[in-house]
Amino acid sequence: MTDRVNDDSAAQREAVLDAASRAREAAVDLAARSRADKDAALQAMAGALEAQSAGILAANAIDVERARAAGTPEAIIDRLRLDDGRIRGMADGLRDVAQLTDPVGEVVRGYTLPNGLELRQVRVPFGVVGIIYEARPNVTADAAGLCLKSGNAALLRGSSSARESNAAIVDALRKALVDVGLPADTVQLVPAESRESVTHLMRARGLVDVLIPRGGADLIRSVVEQSTVPVIETGVGNCHVYVDEDADIDMALSILVNAKTHRPSVCNAAETFLVHAGIAEAFLPRALAALRDAGVTVHGDARVAAHDDAVVPATEEDWGTEYLSLDIAAAVVDSLEDACRHIRRYGSAHTDAIITRSQPAARRFVQAVDSAAVVVNASTRFTDGGEFGFGAEIGISTQKLHARGPMGLPELTSTKYVVVGEGQIRG
Repeated sequence: MTDRVNDDSAAQREAVLDAASRAREAAVDLAARSRADKDAALQAMAGALEAQSAGILAANAIDVERARAAGTPEAIIDRLRLDDGRIRGMADGLRDVAQLTDPVGEVVRGYTLPNGLELRQVRVPFGVVGIIYEARPNVTADAAGLCLKSGNAALLRGSSSARESNAAIVDALRKALVDVGLPADTVQLVPAESRESVTHLMRARGLVDVLIPRGGADLIRSVVEQSTVPVIETGVGNCHVYVDEDADIDMALSILVNAKTHRPSVCNAAETFLVHAGIAEAFLPRALAALRDAGVTVHGDARVAAHDDAVVPATEEDWGTEYLSLDIAAAVVDSLEDACRHIRRYGSAHTDAIITRSQPAARRFVQAVDSAAVVVNASTRFTDGGEFGFGAEIGISTQKLHARGPMGLPELTSTKYVVVGEGQIRG
């Protein structure tokens, strides 16, 4: 049995390294392609998704049924499920990326040195980008499109729960690439039958240039801690809405309900709301009723619970939880500073919002909350590459090196210096 396990592991490793090697060859080809070539590929990929939607939906139905049989929570099934509208959205996302400016070759800065050397810092592709992600098959198309437009080959390692869906999507994308004369290996799906394939991908330093994990806290932590390939860390979304003492109550109600219920299973949904004590008596009865009507369970502190018997007493664990469901934590705070301290202690540095008519309060909140996105008088749901005008996003980074917030095309490039001289030597 041990020999068989070892053989399987070795075969898995060889499969991953072979895919990475082929991706590296494809990346060399892709780096030299024009914007017109890449845009034509993106348009073809979009058309292929729509043309093969029946097969993709049939594959997705297998994944969804298997997830239900395994007792998967409905919030995760919602992320897994595809329909005609979501496939159209994936295709439209690829078309949107085709309309975006190509970052490759952009001059970040350039000047002539006193010795006459011409110096330019220009954007270049990373090369091979590995994406490790959970459940959401739409990420397969989004990631492939953004990687292609930025000149990178994509190695996609989705979860086993979306195995059939991802395989059908990648099959459509690869056929479209071949149709327009690009290497099929520009987009590849790493086998998802075994978790060992993730380990092999994380250890493929020299073949894979960067890894981007998208998923829950455990997945992200595992990749960050175990990978020898450089990682761009995306984060979980324990997002907050703070209703300030000087908030417009109608506006606050609208934003809070939207932030929580518009799509509760995604990382930019609100998971906690904080209310200033000075507005709590006026705001909480209406807010709790609106959330209850929307099917939301509120996990509140004693001051919140005093306004509604349906409030579930909050535990210490609730304050740091990314529910991804119709649940939300709630607390009354005595000041804006208390709200900021709560967010700094329990938040995930993803997206946090303040609702206020006070410009000084808004400025102080923006200064004091160190998150990738800080929102004033709007829903947390806007922290999204598409909403920011980036096209489909590769993920939302909560780290501070290289990229932070929604990552679009520029964040999928590095830079190199081009130095042009006329025979200068260093003395």
